[in-house]
Amino acid sequence: MLTFIGLGLYDEHSITVAGQAALRDADAVFAEFYTSRLVGTSVDDLESYHDVTIEVRDRAGVEREPDPILAAAREGDAAFLTAGDTMISTTHVDLRLRAHERGIETRVIHAPTAETAASSLTGLQNYRFGKATTLPFPWAHGADGVPGSVIDTLEDNLDRGLHTLVYLDIKAAKEEYMNATTAADILRQHWNEDVLGVVVARAGSPETVVRADSLLGLANEDFGDPLHLLIVPGDLHHVEAEALRTLAGAPDALL
Repeated sequence: MLTFIGLGLYDEHSITVAGQAALRDADAVFAEFYTSRLVGTSVDDLESYHDVTIEVRDRAGVEREPDPILAAAREGDAAFLTAGDTMISTTHVDLRLRAHERGIETRVIHAPTAETAASSLTGLQNYRFGKATTLPFPWAHGADGVPGSVIDTLEDNLDRGLHTLVYLDIKAAKEEYMNATTAADILRQHWNEDVLGVVVARAGSPETVVRADSLLGLANEDFGDPLHLLIVPGDLHHVEAEALRTLAGAPDALL
């Protein structure tokens, strides 16, 4: 059995009860933290709290060299851990399919992830979100400004009245995490400074911040430690507008 377990949003306490039970019952435990990580804890703290030993795999160790994970799942019960929910990344779908090709049974134990937090914390209705996008560090995509695909997604969603969830670049190996101030500044310089944006910082933590303003305004604020998300809302239902006003301090002029 190979069980994919989401660890949730923030620290060792964010896992579900079902996930914790499966983790503690596993014979071997693997994890990856290159797609995201729990900023409120460490691998050592996860191991201590859950009384397990975790083998952290890098991208190559999951995508190109998955045999140790699959061998452990063939011989006993193996757990594969990620921050958030384990099936948001297609990498993990690929690992699950490889297990099935070898006759290994799999299951998924879900947990909160950025997509659910974006709706829950802001009051924006989840079915009014369009395609999501990721804003990379300028140095990471080898071009000036913002990739055209990011702008196309933002504008296509706005044309349809839909909200856009903008994931901010993570380079976990270098411990570099784009913050919302930088993201807003990049977008206001290379796209539109007057557009309404909503920042969600440290979702799932005791110090969660939700703030709405123009991209220009957000570019001049400090939202503290990572991880951050940025949302560009589309057309607002009156309840959504009131939620952004009340929960995120959105200026009336932008609603």
